[in-house]
Amino acid sequence: MAGKSVGLPAGMEIRGDTIRIRFSWEGKRRSETLTLPTTKAGIQAATRLRDQVISLIKHGLLDEAKYAELFPGSVLSGGKEVLFGEYAQAWLSGREIEEGTYLNYKSALNLYWMPHLVLTRLSAISTMMLRRIVAEVEWSSPGVKRNALVRLSTILDDAVREELIPKNPAELLDAPKRKKGEPDPFSLDEANEIIAELYKTDHWPSGIYAAFFEFAFFTGMRPQEIIALRWDEVDLKKRQAHVCRAIAQGVIKERTKTKKNRHVLLNDRALHALEFAAQYAKRRKAGTSSIKEYPYVFPPSKMSQHIRQTSDLHKQWGPALEKLGTRYRPPYNCRHTYATICIMSGMNPAFIAQQLGHSVQMLLSTYARWLNSSGDWGEMEKLQNAPGMAQVPNVRLATH
Repeated sequence: MAGKSVGLPAGMEIRGDTIRIRFSWEGKRRSETLTLPTTKAGIQAATRLRDQVISLIKHGLLDEAKYAELFPGSVLSGGKEVLFGEYAQAWLSGREIEEGTYLNYKSALNLYWMPHLVLTRLSAISTMMLRRIVAEVEWSSPGVKRNALVRLSTILDDAVREELIPKNPAELLDAPKRKKGEPDPFSLDEANEIIAELYKTDHWPSGIYAAFFEFAFFTGMRPQEIIALRWDEVDLKKRQAHVCRAIAQGVIKERTKTKKNRHVLLNDRALHALEFAAQYAKRRKAGTSSIKEYPYVFPPSKMSQHIRQTSDLHKQWGPALEKLGTRYRPPYNCRHTYATICIMSGMNPAFIAQQLGHSVQMLLSTYARWLNSSGDWGEMEKLQNAPGMAQVPNVRLATH
């Protein structure tokens, strides 16, 4: 994520919880991360340090020894060249990114690049060297390979911008094209059968999952969003839910996947799921649980206010599909089911996109097959009614 520099002094930016200053010395652009807090006092101290550095450079008084004194933790001090391992670690530590993205970068670096490049000078990394590494690695899938290459290239792009290397040696590597799987929705009959099967449970606490999936099938909300839905974001009078949170890495985040909030209108089936959830919460509160407040709509047990992770959903989901003999598809396909049901019902694409939190363009590209099939015969009807189409030639096959 880009550093925040709006309103800061020239040559300064905020990177995560640190301050970074930039300046040019000996014909090269330098960048140093400081151990100062991102407070007003920290920014003032960073400004004084940068002004001192600029003054020393201007008067020709900055040398390697002074540089090491001013920036003792710098990988550039002492005149040594930057190693890939040092730069990658510093780069990742300075990112202002979500935990999941951070872990993705860390995993890609540790699995594929650090074993080969950790002690390699940035300036010594070539495209040929990277090609050899790529050839040696046994990639588990094209997607994994693509992810590792994209992560590496992003890091080296910043090294170019910081003028540590003249060009990105990874930019010429061929990354596998991203294969976007086509949605595989359930039919409306299948959805109803799954919901009915889940509601049949003899274990009453498990009934909350039936309500969860009924809500998922008939709102199109992402599982992460439904898990994080709170009662104070549900307006039963207006029949709408405010989608403004999502769970990630087991933690409720005050944002959605797209970082845009939206209001989802609730149909009768979604309201039925909420009615069941309200009764469930009332019974929970009357029980022996130490937890007496259930702010989230779909609490999984007396020991937790909300489902901890989307993988927990599979414990109820998988057995229900197996019992019904329904071909397995992940719970996320509830969202695809809602989208295709709306499309096949002839609803306005702009409205459907708003409900899903998509752009209209994304909706059209993702569900093109269903958009086409829902209106194909209507379009053919227009052709049938076109002038001249009714004039069928009076031609008969000769019998001799």
